[in-house]
Amino acid sequence: MIKEVVIKTDKLTKRFGEFIATNAITFEVYAGEIFGFLGANGAGKTTAMKMLCGLSTPSSGSASIAGFDIYKQTEDIKKNIGYMSQKFSLYEDLTVLENITFFGGIYGLTDNALKDKSQKLIDTLGLKKETHKLVGSLPLGWKQKLAFSVAILHEPKIVFLDEPTGGVDPVTRRQFWDLIYDASDKGITLFVTTHYMDEAEYCNRVTMMVDGVIKALDTPARLKQQFSAKTMDDVFYELARGAKRNIATPVGNIATPAGNAATPAGNAATPAGNAAPPAGHAATPAGVAVTPAGVAVKRYDEGGSVLQEVVSQCSGMIFLLRARCS
Repeated sequence: MIKEVVIKTDKLTKRFGEFIATNAITFEVYAGEIFGFLGANGAGKTTAMKMLCGLSTPSSGSASIAGFDIYKQTEDIKKNIGYMSQKFSLYEDLTVLENITFFGGIYGLTDNALKDKSQKLIDTLGLKKETHKLVGSLPLGWKQKLAFSVAILHEPKIVFLDEPTGGVDPVTRRQFWDLIYDASDKGITLFVTTHYMDEAEYCNRVTMMVDGVIKALDTPARLKQQFSAKTMDDVFYELARGAKRNIATPVGNIATPAGNAATPAGNAATPAGNAAPPAGHAATPAGVAVTPAGVAVKRYDEGGSVLQEVVSQCSGMIFLLRARCS
């Protein structure tokens, strides 16, 4: 049986001046696959993910996402993917239902579809009593499960998860992965980055990046066999021990070696030199530039390219959403 390829890259590269963040990476991801994209801090994971989401233009190489060209069809890519960032991406000063309504509108769902999907989502997550509570009042684990469910609300072909379980307890992590398996069973492709090496065991295949280069790509079982390792932790250390950019820190630890404050092209210190969103504002899914009433778009430069961030004028937006959700 021929597998459907939903992500295909060929020598995909991103440079920031003389610094090569992602160096000629080539791989394929199949429909419904849970694909682990692993590496130490600074390995180039987030830079690669931003290119795949259509947020950052590659310096060279080629790629297609859900059948769309990474250079010419970035808006089509955004319509067919979901995205959940490592930082909580919903609005904490909106209720559960308001967040679902807001992001469902961004994804282009009709009122009838949104009403139906909102109810199913709330019932599935067991949030009926919390429907009209501010998201900021929910426990972190509930927030993350809600953010993931919102990211797949429009049934995308692919969802990108950037360290989605960071900071949550082991029980909630297990529940989160149950949601990932359910999405995979529905044919959604899951592209996951994580620092938890035990989570790598849950993936169908895993790629390991070191200093912007893919050093290994296979199933967890075959990688452990290849490197005579008992665990994926051992595989990770074997591959990352020669890394020059940063210290290998699996299991959720954040590497901050002394003197590593500088990042390429003068960007603020975020993974792979990516610019951080304005203080206090959540990132929008897949970087969609949204301009409904009461929302302003702020432009800023990162590594020579202009990005867009949604800056919420909360009073107007909350009024409109609450009028609709009441």
